Parts: sequence; C-alpha cells; structure tokens
Amino acid sequence: MALKINNENFAEVQGQSLPVVIDFWATWCGPCRMVAPIIDELAEEYEGKVVIGKCDVEEGDEVAAQFMIRNVPTIIFLKDGKQVAKHVGAATKEQLKEKIEAML
Repeated sequence: MALKINNENFAEVQGQSLPVVIDFWATWCGPCRMVAPIIDELAEEYEGKVVIGKCDVEEGDEVAAQFMIRNVPTIIFLKDGKQVAKHVGAATKEQLKEKIEAML
C-alpha cells in the first residue's frame, strides 16, 4: 500500500535516503482512479528500495503547490530530494517502472 503523503509529513518523506515517487491525485479524477492500483502494486514491489506515496491535492495543497501541480494525475520522481522526472496523466505500470528503475 502506498504511503499517504500530506502537508504534515512531506518534509520527513522528502528527507528519506531512498528515491521517492509521489502520485498527486484527487477524489473526483477518473484517470487518478485508474492509476491508483498501479501505484499500490509498485509500492509493494519496490518496498525497501523506493518510497512510493499518494498525495491528495486537496489535503496536500502545500505540497502540490511546491511542485506546481496543475493537472492530476501527476506523478513526480525525487532522488536526493530533487525532482528528476515527472509524468502527467494516466500511465501504464511499465511506463512508471521504467522511470523508477532509472532512479535506482
């Protein structure tokens, strides 16, 4: 299961030594619901290697603003606390795995 990321815990998540993947989503977003199970599967597959979480843009509005999230779903990839990749819109598991593997 993916980690729930919000304004309160983001600094701790960003400070991790592992690469971080954040799925920015919203409850009213159809494509976000399509990506959600993929994010959960990846969180299980990469447990201990990559921190994978979800940030509801309405609950994590400060985090979303920090990354200038304008559309959902948007998935960002962080390494050493810095953004190294971004995917806007629905994505396949293979597309996301490719970006994750590039960070490892």
